[in-house]
Amino acid sequence: MGLSTHVLDTMNGAPASGMVVSLYTTHGQDATLVKTFTLNSDGRNPDGPLYDNASLKAGTYRLVFDVAAYFKARGVELPEPPFLNRVSIDFGVADSSAHYHVPLLVSPWSYSTYRGS
Repeated sequence: MGLSTHVLDTMNGAPASGMVVSLYTTHGQDATLVKTFTLNSDGRNPDGPLYDNASLKAGTYRLVFDVAAYFKARGVELPEPPFLNRVSIDFGVADSSAHYHVPLLVSPWSYSTYRGS
């Protein structure tokens, strides 16, 4: 299945529909933008996996979630600057034949992630 992500808004108990996410490949401190997308009503990429198994390569990646903009668009009053602006998750893919799922559980004040299934 390649690489996928899913975002849940824990403040509202719902998928983070409308959140903007960017995917990068990384090499040390250098990052190259692969794509930017807006999450669908289920909190997922509307085009399906970010990479399928044939396209996913071993290496390092970064997902950047535009958390503050998402909550501001939902009418949440945030301090300036917000506690969480963008959440970046750097992760590695060791086995490109495996499925890598990177979920994000997020509120304006906290987040959690893990390697999902």
